[in-house]
Amino acid sequence: MSTYWCEAAWLGRGQVEPGILIDTADGFVSAVVAGVGAPPPGATRLTGLTLPGFANTHSHAFHRALRGRTHAGAGTFWTWREQMYEVARRLDPDTCYALARATYGEMALSGVSAVGEFHYLHHQLDGTPYANPNALGEAILAAAADVGIRITLLDASYLHGGLSADGYLPLEEDQRRFGDGSADAWAQRLEELQPGPRAQIGAAVHSVRAVDPAAIAEVAAWAEGREAPLHVHLSERSEENEQCEAHFGCTPTGLLASVGALTDRLTAVHATHLTEDDIGLLGGAGAGICMCPTTERDLADGIGPSGALAAAGSPLSLGSDSHAVIDMFEEARAVELDERLATLERGTHGVDDLLAMATVNGYRSLGWTGGGILEPGALADMVTVALDSVRLAGAEAETAMASIVFAASAADVTDLVVAGEVVVRDRVHVSVDVASELAEAVREVTS
Repeated sequence: MSTYWCEAAWLGRGQVEPGILIDTADGFVSAVVAGVGAPPPGATRLTGLTLPGFANTHSHAFHRALRGRTHAGAGTFWTWREQMYEVARRLDPDTCYALARATYGEMALSGVSAVGEFHYLHHQLDGTPYANPNALGEAILAAAADVGIRITLLDASYLHGGLSADGYLPLEEDQRRFGDGSADAWAQRLEELQPGPRAQIGAAVHSVRAVDPAAIAEVAAWAEGREAPLHVHLSERSEENEQCEAHFGCTPTGLLASVGALTDRLTAVHATHLTEDDIGLLGGAGAGICMCPTTERDLADGIGPSGALAAAGSPLSLGSDSHAVIDMFEEARAVELDERLATLERGTHGVDDLLAMATVNGYRSLGWTGGGILEPGALADMVTVALDSVRLAGAEAETAMASIVFAASAADVTDLVVAGEVVVRDRVHVSVDVASELAEAVREVTS
């Protein structure tokens, strides 16, 4: 059992209370006591404002090696993809582990207590499995365990190299290691992956460009049968919509609906280029939407209809995706600020709504029941933000939450607790030398 005294804490829906005592036991919050003026003996003091831990719902850990190498100058999503493939060629289980561990360490320092790893890098370069067919997935799980954060490994089916008006294309050379050959082979491999105390196994369909309708139905059935999360890249690029319309006569969202994949278990990642009917289908099904604004703007993907999706009934969550930056404050405020640019209106998403995207909605998307809230019975995950930085100086009780959402950065995170255990203390990870490990891991796969 561990006890934490919070100088102040956000308890949801506008509630910022001073002097909050949080008791934890067996990884859960056992008690929340308000009005405690000073830390009692034995309690760990959390100075600043404490929130539920952040969920980074969509990550490709190995993309972290691209930071600073793909962001300047011209190019398109497709030229960026070629640079991403070049890094992927250099990854084996050891380098994958090192890069994921360092990337998750950066997430921990940014207040991320749970990550959804959208994992499609499965086999050797020529497409043949490793002796352990899940060597890369297990390396990622081990990396998260060593860092101390929760992970949902969203193992992705990836069967085709693209979609044209005439049908699906074969995997390209650089895509061969992504594919299992069939949805059945994917499922058989997935059965060997084991969850852990802070690890879950979920499913993913890479996209309707890479997985045909029959296989999408099989993957969705696998997730449904195991009550596991299901994620999919959806309408990230307008080209995907055009290809789907040309071959199937419907949008990607319509295709998912036609094979029974559109449920409240699904999280659609990006969902940038949608029709009104698409928005209605997604909201009506209660499907979640993961928006990744820093990646979407970096790749010039466009601005998704966040306000319309939320109004239709889709819970929104956040991901740092390609890790142009890892900063959940930036992702949260970008949803509202991008919506302002797109609609010329302010205030579509309130402060509490934006924080819910970073916390409880993300935990829901990743299958972590009871996460993203601070109340008895919840997962004992919390992040503390200092209020004395130059970014937040002058924030008072009534403005603290708006100041954090619209001005804080990952550098303001001081402490992270996951499952009741300290992971980051006073801006330092307790077991990972993050900066040096990042530098070495990136150098290994880019030099």
